[in-house]
Amino acid sequence: MKSRITTPFGFTSTADDVLRDVDLSGQRAIVTGGSSGIGIDTARVLAKAGAEVTIAVRNLEAGNKVATELNAAGGHQRVQAKLLDLADQTSVSAFVNAWNGPLHILVNNGGVMAIPEKTLTVEGWEMQLATNYIGHFALTLGLHGALAAAGHASGARVVVVSSSGNLLAPVFFGDMNFNFLGYDPLLAYGQSKTACALMAVEATRRWEADGIFVNALNPGAIATNLQKHTGGLKTPPERRKNTAQGAATSVLLAASPQLASIGGRYFEDCNEAPVVLERPGDYRGVATYAVDPVLAERLWDDTLKMITQ
Repeated sequence: MKSRITTPFGFTSTADDVLRDVDLSGQRAIVTGGSSGIGIDTARVLAKAGAEVTIAVRNLEAGNKVATELNAAGGHQRVQAKLLDLADQTSVSAFVNAWNGPLHILVNNGGVMAIPEKTLTVEGWEMQLATNYIGHFALTLGLHGALAAAGHASGARVVVVSSSGNLLAPVFFGDMNFNFLGYDPLLAYGQSKTACALMAVEATRRWEADGIFVNALNPGAIATNLQKHTGGLKTPPERRKNTAQGAATSVLLAASPQLASIGGRYFEDCNEAPVVLERPGDYRGVATYAVDPVLAERLWDDTLKMITQ
């Protein structure tokens, strides 16, 4: 059994703390959902460390504004915005096809939460699953060649932003789009975030020989527009983070030398999370079904069929 990974960082650490003295010069990164919430701080700190960062966004006007602000504040021209709608497979394909050259870091950060009414994409996929998981799956798969071409000594890094929502629901194999189950916004959100965690497990198994390492994480409770359908953040104040703290675990997995050649794991508060057999009251840890290698392989195969039909 693998021992849990610990670092000197924790709950209050910021993205700046984690990448202090880390040099990413010459590396290229993509951050989805990089024009809001923790995506902004993730992009900011990766660029501050020297990486060329593309924020992949659904609203290009907002993305360009954020890129301009980050470049001005950082005194560089390392951030640019490109159009990407994760719920639209045509948009994902266009983004992938337009990418040229190697890719060292991919942060699958964009997402939606608790859509009140069942909403389907044109393919008939539930919107939270489509945006949070399937869009990122197709994006990562499409960029495999670019990641494999990175040729970095510690391998290319893929970071998948999951959530404590993984503790709310497993993947409902056979009915992922709630065609039979009654739609529940939080169950659908939980399923999508469990799928994100499983993707990290199977992608690493398949791709570590190519020098690609994939990890998932829970960023913590951060007040952003992600909670627009839930009436705001309900987490007690003492367990909340600001966006710089929320981005810390993402950038740790994306670029810290401590995580070189590490993949297939789930982190929170900058440390590997414990695997739990039931939902804790404080929503810490990762559900056993969210890191199960058998379920991870099944989900990968099922998702491949979905996007290639």
